[in-house]
Amino acid sequence: MIERIALELGPWNWWVLGLLLLAAEVILPGVFLVWIALAALLTGMLSLILWDMAYWIWEVQLVVFSLLALVSVVIGRRLVVSSSESDEPLLNRRGESLVGRTAVLEQPIAEGRGRVRLDDTTWAVEGPDLPAGTRVRIVASSGRQLTVEQA
Repeated sequence: MIERIALELGPWNWWVLGLLLLAAEVILPGVFLVWIALAALLTGMLSLILWDMAYWIWEVQLVVFSLLALVSVVIGRRLVVSSSESDEPLLNRRGESLVGRTAVLEQPIAEGRGRVRLDDTTWAVEGPDLPAGTRVRIVASSGRQLTVEQA
């Protein structure tokens, strides 16, 4: 059956597969099928060139497609991972970005718990018992809880 389809469509079967995979990538985005589609299109280009050669049978085409898919996925993954590194790694981790800052206690730390105001937000803090108005340094962040020490 595969041989019959390959013969009927000729070298265009890989182009059809590549375009179907690209359409699937648009419908189900994940930046994965695009690399396999690229391998199918490259196999299609080779098929246009080598179609009349005796050794360019469908089994060889499948091996070439598999190798090209593997190589393109590995290269594509490296490209996506290297381009996704941010110049602001703490952008969406607000608590972690506060580590090292100093602030004044808004409420005293009693029994290890208190509150501090930073910018427009009041944060729960934990640390040694200190009176309100004491300057503290943020040393750690755990979710919405900041750990402080006297500055």
